[in-house]
Amino acid sequence: MNCMNHSQSAAQVLRLALADGVGAKTYAALVEHFGSPEAVSTCSAGVLQSVRGVGPKTAAAIADVSESDVEEELAISTEAGAAVICFGDERYPAALKTIPNPPPVIWVRGEMSPEDVSSIGVVGSRRCSHYGMEQAERFGGLLARAGLTVISGGARGIDTAAHRGALRTGGRTVAVMGCGLGHVYPPENADLFEEIVAEGRGALVSELPMRTAVLSGNFPMRNRIISGMSLGTLVVEAALPSGALITAREAAEQGRDVFAVPGRVDSPTSAGTLQLLRDGACLVADLDDILNGLGDVGEAFQPDGEPAPEIAPTPQDLPPRQAVLYSLLAEGGLRLDELVARSEISPGDVASEMTMLVLRGLVAQSPGNRFDRKR
Repeated sequence: MNCMNHSQSAAQVLRLALADGVGAKTYAALVEHFGSPEAVSTCSAGVLQSVRGVGPKTAAAIADVSESDVEEELAISTEAGAAVICFGDERYPAALKTIPNPPPVIWVRGEMSPEDVSSIGVVGSRRCSHYGMEQAERFGGLLARAGLTVISGGARGIDTAAHRGALRTGGRTVAVMGCGLGHVYPPENADLFEEIVAEGRGALVSELPMRTAVLSGNFPMRNRIISGMSLGTLVVEAALPSGALITAREAAEQGRDVFAVPGRVDSPTSAGTLQLLRDGACLVADLDDILNGLGDVGEAFQPDGEPAPEIAPTPQDLPPRQAVLYSLLAEGGLRLDELVARSEISPGDVASEMTMLVLRGLVAQSPGNRFDRKR
């Protein structure tokens, strides 16, 4: 079922949400002023400007959206396998309804599940350290194995590691995108996103129409969705300033718990998390710290016995260069320069491909640029 099938009212919600300049705040102001999305759609551009924050450009954009524009958006969404879920739809995430200015519409590829109400956001730097990547994957796996859905932003670095950790342990994960679902960003995560969707392990979510391009201004807005869908947000590694700190601030303002993994005191990539800890975030060293921080809710996810063993990753359908480099590690670990010499691949390409193998969860990186297979 899509938004159009649900009701004519839902179609008017989508029509308003498609207008350039109409975000969640403007949408809420318009509906509050005129009483309903249907009432807004009958207004002229001049009348629309009576609402605070709606100037001539936005008013004209609202008036210009046609029924055919709505039908086209729905057709594009259907072709891409994305559901269009309006605020009143029973499939709309319950936790997201409670935040200030929730998205009037979200686009979803994959499967949202009732169990996703028990979620933890995991966020951090794109340019993270090996330690940060390792901890993000570790906590992604621990949270998922405990039965919590891992929500992150699908970005490079910490986000990618958290999603992969959840998938590696057989859990669920949701990636909240800062662009329309008609785009894949970052492009190197295409396989990750398809794994989430194709295997029924979670969903890709966006509040932006399908063809909305990758723009830096969209990412801070999506952070409130990550925190809004979560019981709490775990910041693994963050610099000053950073998007992860925006997500943590949103979580605090939404009344959610904020957790932080301590890092090196002399590392710029940990300056943000250290600041969060000074400001009262819950220090996290293991899963129990998060579950205890969640109080009564966390008790339901406490393991009854010994923790399940970690599920070892397996190399499947690796690109050619990654397959070559992975095979060279069969008899033991190698340094970056040794991999370059044995593979006859350029140093830059070896560094890039080894990073991808680390992100895939197949290889561990140690100090001195030494790489070993994970077992």
